[in-house]
Amino acid sequence: MADNILPYKGIWPTIDAGVFLAPTATVIGDVEIGPETNIWFACVVRGDMNVIRIGRRVNVQDATVIHVDSRKYGTFIGDDVTIGHSAIIHACTLQDRSFIGMQACIMDGAVVESGAMVAAGGLITPGKVVKAGQLWAGKPARFVRDCGDQERDMIAHVPPEYWAMAQRYLEAGIGRVDGYRPPADRVAIGAAAPGAKGAAAPGAREAKTGAKR
Repeated sequence: MADNILPYKGIWPTIDAGVFLAPTATVIGDVEIGPETNIWFACVVRGDMNVIRIGRRVNVQDATVIHVDSRKYGTFIGDDVTIGHSAIIHACTLQDRSFIGMQACIMDGAVVESGAMVAAGGLITPGKVVKAGQLWAGKPARFVRDCGDQERDMIAHVPPEYWAMAQRYLEAGIGRVDGYRPPADRVAIGAAAPGAKGAAAPGAREAKTGAKR
C-alpha cells in the first residue's frame, strides 16, 4: 500500500490505475481521481471533511492544495483542467477545460466554468462564478475580457503536454498507482462524507454543470 494514499475515518481514495501520483504528493480520504490525471510533487488532495472528485486528464501542478468545506461544499473538478503550481482549490467547482494559473486561489462555492481562465495569482472570492470562456485576474479577481487565441491555445495544449511528461515518469517507474487497491471494506462511492450531514456526493455531471449554490 502506498504510504502517500491515506484513509480518513475509514474512507479510502479511489484512484484510477492510469493516474500519475508523484511520490511526494498525498491523497487523503473521500477522493476519486480519473484516468490520465497527473498530480505532481508536494501536492495535497485532502478529502476529509467532504468529498473531492477529479475527472480525466487533469494536471495538478506542484505544491497545489485541494481541500473542502465541512458545512456545504465539496470540490468538483471536470476533465482536461489545468491547475498551476501552488494554487489553492478550496471547496469549489472547476468545469471541463478550465485553467487556473500559478498561485491562484479559488474559494468556497465559486465556479470556474468551461473554457474559462483565472490568471496567475488571481483570487476568486466565495460564491463567484467565472463564466465560460472568460479571463479573470487580480485580488480579488475581476472580469478582464473573453479568452483570446493565446488563452484558448494554453487551455487546449497544456493538459496533453503534462500527460506526455507524466507518461515518461511512469515509464521510469515513478508515480505508478496501478498496484494500489483500497481495502475491500472501503466505504462505497457516493456515501456521505464525514461532516457532510448525510448529503450524498454529487455525481461527475455536477463538476461539469456547476456546484449548487
